[in-house]
Amino acid sequence: MALLKSLSTAQKIGLASAAIFYVVAGSLHFIKPNEYLRIVPPSIPWHVAIARLSGGFEILGGLGLLVPRIRRAAAWGLVALLIAVFPANVYISTNPIEAGAVFIAPVLRWGRLPLQLLLIWWLLWGTRPRLSFR
Repeated sequence: MALLKSLSTAQKIGLASAAIFYVVAGSLHFIKPNEYLRIVPPSIPWHVAIARLSGGFEILGGLGLLVPRIRRAAAWGLVALLIAVFPANVYISTNPIEAGAVFIAPVLRWGRLPLQLLLIWWLLWGTRPRLSFR
């Protein structure tokens, strides 16, 4: 019979790192809001609200990763957020001057796009309980 076990040490370290990453990233939406306002594509309305909401959700998601009962839901919430902000990453890549990213090398701007998949994997791997067969 397979039983769910607690997270591995690697997963715990990965989750703690992800929690710090998302809390810091979310906080930056409030500390340096102009950086985030510039990357919201013009076709998306309410730039200030969108930047604040995404930052707030990053903070909440990061903190949620530290709470065992809501950890998996927090990870899925962050996955949804990563998908929701994908247009901003495309905008940075395709409009570096308008997005204030002209100083970032093109390989790094375009590299952000596949990086989203790695961030999604990191969240889901970190919250998946191990199986133990007995």
